Amino acid sequence: MTVDIRDHRVLVTGASRGIGEALARHFAAAGGRVALVARSPGPLEELAAELSGAAFPADLADPEQVCGLIARVEARGGPVDILVNNAGVGTTGDFARTPAEELEQLYRVNLLAPVLLCRQVLPGMLERGGGHVVNVSSVAALGVFPGSACYCSSKAGLSHFTAGLRADLRSRPVGTTLVELGPVDTDLLERACSYLPIQRSYRRFYQLQLFVNTDRDEVARQVVTAVQQGRRHVRLPRRTLALALLTEAPRRTVEWLLAGVPHQD
Repeated sequence: MTVDIRDHRVLVTGASRGIGEALARHFAAAGGRVALVARSPGPLEELAAELSGAAFPADLADPEQVCGLIARVEARGGPVDILVNNAGVGTTGDFARTPAEELEQLYRVNLLAPVLLCRQVLPGMLERGGGHVVNVSSVAALGVFPGSACYCSSKAGLSHFTAGLRADLRSRPVGTTLVELGPVDTDLLERACSYLPIQRSYRRFYQLQLFVNTDRDEVARQVVTAVQQGRRHVRLPRRTLALALLTEAPRRTVEWLLAGVPHQD
């Protein structure tokens, strides 16, 4: 299912910097009318003004701010045609010593907020007969690195949820794209590598040539193209494809075994 981005409303979360900022710029360059969500109002509003979009400062770790967010966005500028769940946070370190509030924040931002925003946006998309959801996950969904059990499991949950969502939407007019990224030069990568076990793990993957850093603009270009072409996956760097296919094999097998079983009443 191809998607014409021109004049369509695109909501990007985590849009004030890093990958989110690049996504906002590239969707706007493709003709999309961008609505931008992030916690920091200053940079967000500056970017929105530059892109002739709209800024919606919100902390996705706060359930009250997530509740009704899509309705607030749509009340100011019209329906959301493309939802890009990009916002994410990382916690690294010894799990037993990680404060409980940090763990809750991570799961709320990385997993629960995307699920709830999908739930808020889908009824309108289905009623209008079109839409697309992009969920930005990570190669961390494919395996667990030392010191990042919670981050990896939150991304695994998002990848698995997206596969289930795609199954629920089969034969319906809303598409999905799952984005699974390796290392991208962002603040998140820098913070993660400040923890020595993560640093050593990444070094091994670089040495095995399974990892290579991807430029955030290349990520954004690939995501925009995937939405335009209706592609189900974006996996960068491409050399992680074998790991992704091995991890996804059980999901694909179950999908094949359940072929023909309706996912709606």
